[in-house]
Amino acid sequence: MSTTNYISKVVPDATAALEGLEDNMTVMFGGFGLCGIPENSIAAIREKGTTGITCISNNAGVDDFGLGLLLHTRQIKKMIASYVGENDEFERQMLSGELEVELIPQGTLAERCRAAGAGVPAFYTPAGYGTEVAEGKEVRVFNGKPHILEHAFDAPFAFVKAWKGDKAGNLIFKGTARNFNPMMAMAGKITVAEVEELVEVGELDPNSIHIPGIFVQRIFQGVDYEKRIEQRTVRAKSE
Repeated sequence: MSTTNYISKVVPDATAALEGLEDNMTVMFGGFGLCGIPENSIAAIREKGTTGITCISNNAGVDDFGLGLLLHTRQIKKMIASYVGENDEFERQMLSGELEVELIPQGTLAERCRAAGAGVPAFYTPAGYGTEVAEGKEVRVFNGKPHILEHAFDAPFAFVKAWKGDKAGNLIFKGTARNFNPMMAMAGKITVAEVEELVEVGELDPNSIHIPGIFVQRIFQGVDYEKRIEQRTVRAKSE
């Protein structure tokens, strides 16, 4: 591609990337557990004080890290997630009625993101049929098996984190951090990408790019990544 004729998506920092983010919006956050989460963006949202967020994320972080930081400051109104087992504050808020929660199968969560990015308004899936997940949803039978109708997400903002990106917004994810990030990058109306390394256009191998810049509206180089491990498991020392 040409390295001279492109639109730069670069913004100075996480604070600048939040322009247009308002109270009571639906927002996507990439990551799986604590892997590949947009740490800088979460910190900036906490500092900005945005409230009433409907949060679409695989999970809710832990008590003092990731989205758990926004739970502690009561900035999240509703969580749409597939796993929330590592966050005591999440449990407390859910049981007390302070937090709305929509738990959905992980594959359905992924497909609702993917469908939004692909322009597919809705789809049928057998996941969740016969459970609370299916309550109030249309059911159709395909090949003798009941399926429920699920709708694509509609999120004004998506915050994702990549390993490398260029100034045109092309992104490369690394290892497990790829997880939900590519699908959410495609799904958000405004996608903000924070990257560990921001390079000039032309420096990334085109064959290695996971998300082309057309899906990214803003990009910035993040700082001070903690990359905390959610559950560290090691073998016992050999005698």
